[in-house]
Amino acid sequence: MALGPDQFHLGWVTPIVLDRHDHFPMWIESTWMDSDGTIYGWYHHEPGNVCRGSNLTAPQIGAVVSHDGGATYSDLGIVLTSGDPVDCSAKNGFFASGNGDFSVIADTEQSYFYFLFTSYGGDLSQQGIAMARMPFEDRQNPVGTVWKYFAGNWTEPGLGGRLTPIFPARVSWQRSDTDSYWGPAIHWNTHVESYVVLMNHACCKPNWPQEGIYASFNPDLSQPINWSAPERILRDIGYAPGYYPQVMGLGFGETDTFAGETARLYVHGRSKWEIQFRKLDQTDEGSTEPTDPLPGPIDQSVPEPMGRRPYR
Repeated sequence: MALGPDQFHLGWVTPIVLDRHDHFPMWIESTWMDSDGTIYGWYHHEPGNVCRGSNLTAPQIGAVVSHDGGATYSDLGIVLTSGDPVDCSAKNGFFASGNGDFSVIADTEQSYFYFLFTSYGGDLSQQGIAMARMPFEDRQNPVGTVWKYFAGNWTEPGLGGRLTPIFPARVSWQRSDTDSYWGPAIHWNTHVESYVVLMNHACCKPNWPQEGIYASFNPDLSQPINWSAPERILRDIGYAPGYYPQVMGLGFGETDTFAGETARLYVHGRSKWEIQFRKLDQTDEGSTEPTDPLPGPIDQSVPEPMGRRPYR
């Protein structure tokens, strides 16, 4: 944890304390502060010994809570898992199945927390970026209260349920040349009055080469079918941009889940860019015909970026 007056003036990183360690290793990837100062967080957990003789794992998503400003956390348990069996023959280098690499946001009405996460298991129809939600009032006792989006409804349990990807994979994560979006980071943008998600795009060679960073928009999280076709905002050129995009608002009270017209764009936890959002006028909206959510053939001459794991 690091503290400071703003995002540009943070102090030294200090360790946090957890009340239990049975879900290590973990990476806290989203947090939300309640009106009384309570911090709710959600973590990506990679269990060991999933595939004997292999480093492959199957990520899960869990919840934590802090009552002292983030210095100590209590583990509330696992809330999202894949219902698909592990595939220890998977060639992507990291995952044999699982749900992980995600972000969480409370809707503007504070009715639900919405999860956007990556599904790495099952057949191709179950892979890609998917959604789940949890009633806002269940934040203190989240286990068993998260429901996945499947076939037009929020009816599948977070623990093991089926799902319908909102950005489906084109090539399976079981293959070394997967073609899929992953690692979504979401915020509400006050200028365009829409939720915005930024995503990585792995394509189409071993070791998760980053083809680029993409953005998509949706004014209503309860309607996952309304996400716009992703558009590339940065192309990978070997040393930039890398993985894990997210924005951080610049205005008073703005955060990584609440931003306006101009924000900082972070990649790999560092910000070298500002990002500006604009509303499309009627003439810019173009055709309303459905668009393939993944781009066409990729220039395979793009150099591979640095490895993904050290930058969580």
